[in-house]
Amino acid sequence: MERRELGTTGYDVTEVGLGTWNIGGDWGDVSDEAGREAVRTALDAGIDFLDTADVYGDGRSERHIGTVLDEDDYDRSDVTVATKAGRRLDPHTAEDYDHDHLERFVDRSLENLGTDTLDLLQLHCPPTEAYYQPSTFEALESLASSGKIASYGVSVEKVEEALKAIEYPGVETVQIIFNPFRQRPADLLFREAKRRDVGVIVRVPLASGLLTGQLDADSEFAEDDHRNFNREGEAFDRGETFAGLPFDRGLDAVEALRPHVPDDVTLAQFALRWILDHEAVTTVIPGSTSPEHIRDNVAVADVPPLSNQTHGAVRDVYEEYVYDDVHHAW
Repeated sequence: MERRELGTTGYDVTEVGLGTWNIGGDWGDVSDEAGREAVRTALDAGIDFLDTADVYGDGRSERHIGTVLDEDDYDRSDVTVATKAGRRLDPHTAEDYDHDHLERFVDRSLENLGTDTLDLLQLHCPPTEAYYQPSTFEALESLASSGKIASYGVSVEKVEEALKAIEYPGVETVQIIFNPFRQRPADLLFREAKRRDVGVIVRVPLASGLLTGQLDADSEFAEDDHRNFNREGEAFDRGETFAGLPFDRGLDAVEALRPHVPDDVTLAQFALRWILDHEAVTTVIPGSTSPEHIRDNVAVADVPPLSNQTHGAVRDVYEEYVYDDVHHAW
């Protein structure tokens, strides 16, 4: 699998990584062993970039990663682990993104992961106002100077937040939702990120399962699955669920995409390949607890780039089925 430079962090990471939200929580019941096995499968398949957060299962995802990396079969120095901090705040206000809070969260993540230094710490989708507080980024710089974090970046909901964040010279990465149903980042943000040598980490690449092609109007989700309880943003930003697209509309868009998917790839692989065709993207982090799906995701690295004609067809589907619902919202 090809590696790409993660901004100016010094890390070269695999272009397909593993997102671990679903092994922590909000995706239905996942056993501890299934969560750890997902991490092992990813590492065994060649993935060396893992993304997590301190709120995924109240630290459960971080602990799974730490446990696996302590096993004899793996070497921590071969793996880059990115985590996030800030969403533990309640209420979730910009004023609380200060040094004391962030250091406390970092210390907890260090313990969960069983390490002395976090490879990459990302602000976890803070309120927009936080991006306009230099003190927040001064706090991150202080934590880097102390050796508790090696690099820092941001995980954002909106393009505008990303553009503001990368004005701070210490911000080396941006994590954002990007997929055939969320195309706005490919405009100004990707150009600016490339110009500033900022790494781009793509999350929610399969639109919460819509772009696997395995969901239909009769699909049911567990009570504790965000695809059940957050469709209108009841718990957090609704853009995190089905990329912000109404479920029924998303199913229609999936059907419109199917004729453009080559016979020898799955719809999920098609979506991941489409993402990786964008030069500004460093790595994409699909999450799964299925070993088969994780290996299929890794295999997308061997799929040839899509044609310009296919990219045009994807844009046509976006403009007809998706644009009005999502483009200007995020």
